[in-house]
Amino acid sequence: MQFTFIQFGEIEIDGTRYTQDVVVVDGALHQRDKDPSRPYKKRFGHTPLAVEEVIPWDCARLVVGTGVHGKLPIMDAVYAEAEARGVELVAVTTPEACRLLSEGDLRTTNAILHLTC
Repeated sequence: MQFTFIQFGEIEIDGTRYTQDVVVVDGALHQRDKDPSRPYKKRFGHTPLAVEEVIPWDCARLVVGTGVHGKLPIMDAVYAEAEARGVELVAVTTPEACRLLSEGDLRTTNAILHLTC
């Protein structure tokens, strides 16, 4: 699959443009449901990535695109859960995540891509 960062709030995956956060599971694309993380927004000033979300843990590597400027907070419990499951969590800006995913093996890599900040 080809992942291309277009601009703040927009990426392209295999020719289709997306303007909302995307979850990649075994090469399939889904919209991220941030609702379980919203209760933590006041603490972080931004809706973080929390373990209460449906996180695609069934992989060797989980790439988290933290936004154009890397502002998506990832709660400590997410890092702890990744370690407990033996999943390599790679948190990078979304443009870098697009590069990693385009070059990577989606049979062993899942992703969560935040498209703004």
